[in-house]
Amino acid sequence: MANHQSAEKRHRQSLKRRDRNRIARSSVRTSVIRVKNAVESGDLALARKLLLEAEKILSSAASKKLVHRRNASRRISRLASSVSKAVKK
Repeated sequence: MANHQSAEKRHRQSLKRRDRNRIARSSVRTSVIRVKNAVESGDLALARKLLLEAEKILSSAASKKLVHRRNASRRISRLASSVSKAVKK
């Protein structure tokens, strides 16, 4: 445990940031899973709507450095691709 006042404060801050980041990363995962489930179930209107939400959440997470920007871009691209393939079927 921290011995100095400044180190104690840094520890408190890191715990708050950790909680905030865990919540945000969880919402990223949830949004991606929702899009995948909508595509698999064949509900294309819902999939398109959820894709826009997932894109927004992923972009936000990338801007906050929770996920790497290329990782976010790749996930968005793959989700969009899967939705468009489902629409063409």
